Amino acid sequence: MSSLLDQSALTGLAERLVAAALRAGADAADAVAVRSMSLSVEVRDGAVEETERSESDDVGLRVLVGRRQAVVSTNDIAGDGADALAERAVAMARVAPEDRFAGLADADLLAKDIPTLDLIDDKVPSVRDLEALALEAEAAGLEVAGVTKSGGASAGAGINGVVLVTSGGFHGAYLGSHHGFSMTAISGTGTGMERDYDFSSALHASDLDDAVAIGRKAGERAVRRVNPRKVPTGRVPVVFEPRVAGSLVGHLASAINGAAIARRTSFLKDKLGHRLFRPGIRIVDDPVRPRGLRSRPFDGEGVTGRALDLVEDGVLKSWLLDSATARELGLTTTGHAQRGVSSAPSPGSSNLYLAAGSVAADDLIADIADGFYVTDLIGMGANLITGDYSRGAAGFWIENGRITFPVSEVTIAGHLTDMFTSLEPADDLTFRYGTNAPTVRVEGLTVAGQ
Repeated sequence: MSSLLDQSALTGLAERLVAAALRAGADAADAVAVRSMSLSVEVRDGAVEETERSESDDVGLRVLVGRRQAVVSTNDIAGDGADALAERAVAMARVAPEDRFAGLADADLLAKDIPTLDLIDDKVPSVRDLEALALEAEAAGLEVAGVTKSGGASAGAGINGVVLVTSGGFHGAYLGSHHGFSMTAISGTGTGMERDYDFSSALHASDLDDAVAIGRKAGERAVRRVNPRKVPTGRVPVVFEPRVAGSLVGHLASAINGAAIARRTSFLKDKLGHRLFRPGIRIVDDPVRPRGLRSRPFDGEGVTGRALDLVEDGVLKSWLLDSATARELGLTTTGHAQRGVSSAPSPGSSNLYLAAGSVAADDLIADIADGFYVTDLIGMGANLITGDYSRGAAGFWIENGRITFPVSEVTIAGHLTDMFTSLEPADDLTFRYGTNAPTVRVEGLTVAGQ
């Protein structure tokens, strides 16, 4: 375990690669090293079906010759071929198309002090520990009346690490752990079978939910879905439970990604500073939240992480930017560069959330005569170029302010601009996922059923 937490060899290799790139003729360079260790167990019907362990160390080198860049990667962590790899990268860069926005992050934006975010749980569970966790969740799900079989349960844990070294003088490294488990339950028989699931994930094992509670919740959710009905097509209020409400925030994040804005391929390309939501709505991206599932002390270019209000009082305040997209738009990076070993940095969100409102979730539906409560979404039906929204959905019908019978095989459709304008959040925000939202109500979506 101690060897997994020691990143000195990866740091040394990244430093050698950057130095080799400069010797080979690069004007600038950066190297990122990624460590990954994962252990997972899958069980079904009380027996272990599969156990898997993987470990890898990978390194990527980006070189810049003028405004031309190239990226190469390797898993040769011994680093004996650092000079050859750097020479190949420089040769590739010299024949690459010129990108006048390419380059390292500005030196004055780089992280000087690396914050401690409590990302690492250095106690990796054993295979037996994971087996026991998955079996406990599965057994609890099977005990729920109406559950007819198990769809399986799984548990896993691991360590991830990042090292970044740049020719501009930045040296940074951090480690994070992950723990999680899930259970899928099946209810009904024959062609009337329904399935649902629940899960828990956290950086620290001590933050996981109780296995019995997760298994029971999976079973209860599956049983509630039995004997779904069709509903007539119409325009009604739609309420998204927290598990799926975060997808609406995710669509916003994709639409305000700097790459889409620079390419002019987003329906929000001209909306910076405009009101998109009701007054009081706040949407935040916070990469430095302690123990956050997507927390990081610096971004993929070494820029300091900070919480950023993307939407404040309903008004769109910022794009998600890395250095290249910021230069193209005449702005400053927001510190949202993401980086893999085989690609150049690009912008992306971290711990993204819609702040809680002031209305209880029950009160949010209390005045709905006919509406749809969504618990499951299918497909990727959001066109971020036009803003058109259409997704398969399942959930429950709302009648006279009450959640009643299950509904499946319907489509909900609208336009994201209209959906954002009418969106109303409840007060039940919890941080369970990478992107989080409370229960959300949206007016006037078309539910296509019978």
